[in-house]
Amino acid sequence: MKTEVKKIDATKREVSIEVSGDIVKNKFEDVFKKVAKDAKVPGFRPGHAPRDVLEKHYSSYVHEQVLKELVPDVYNEAITKEGLAVLQLPEISDVKLDRPKLLLSFKALVEVSPQIAVEGYKGRVVNFKKISVTPDEIKRDIDSLKESRKIDTVDDSFAKGLGYPNLSELEQAIGRQIFLQKENLQRQRIENEIVDNITQGLNFPLPQALINRQLEDEVRKAKLDLVLKGVSRDKIDEGQGAISAQFEPEVKRQVKVYLVLAEIAKKENIPVDDNMPRRVMELLLREADWNIQI
Repeated sequence: MKTEVKKIDATKREVSIEVSGDIVKNKFEDVFKKVAKDAKVPGFRPGHAPRDVLEKHYSSYVHEQVLKELVPDVYNEAITKEGLAVLQLPEISDVKLDRPKLLLSFKALVEVSPQIAVEGYKGRVVNFKKISVTPDEIKRDIDSLKESRKIDTVDDSFAKGLGYPNLSELEQAIGRQIFLQKENLQRQRIENEIVDNITQGLNFPLPQALINRQLEDEVRKAKLDLVLKGVSRDKIDEGQGAISAQFEPEVKRQVKVYLVLAEIAKKENIPVDDNMPRRVMELLLREADWNIQI
């Protein structure tokens, strides 16, 4: 296999790929064997047509099938050989399959992860404030329940109506809910602070493929929300540009954060899969310098 990588810009690469000899020959043989098993040729039983007859009737089909099977395999091997961290499916062009010469060549335009110099991500200072729940906060939530149920007296009967043995148990349950809400909010704040501190000052080109993919998803969800609110499709389509513009800054931030976390994952031998962001964040939290505030 021959490969040549040409840098188009900061994140795009054009990979020229060429294979020849037995790789091409064997693929043609494999495809013809598959065709021969089920080929329906007048005058011959399935699987018994001579090779020259199959060549005459199925040559074009075999040619296309060889391309369908061989190009993806060769492409993946070339990407692995060159060590490219590809972010999307390639744009394949200039495909040439010369059977007499047993030669396949094509070009693949790909977008790759940018180089990111992530350093000092361990030991970041984290300010953690001890969480407490006050009686007034519990009373506020109980008063809200009271308003929603239009019950005048908050007592054990009120609690039993909500599925609790008594008012004390209800207050404890609400206290736990408030505590968990505060805990979740604080964790989100801490995670955002850690990520913001790590990404601050890191300037690198963002792959447009990732931006487009995330932006399309955000716009799709926003349009669906508008549909559910009764906004006409014509109105939604007219404002699609404004919707995209609204989400673009946040999408770019998300892409930047993802790429930084992915770079940390590589350094720490963490698999880059759907659970990667959570695993990296857990690492950053474990390695943080916690400043507990009472």
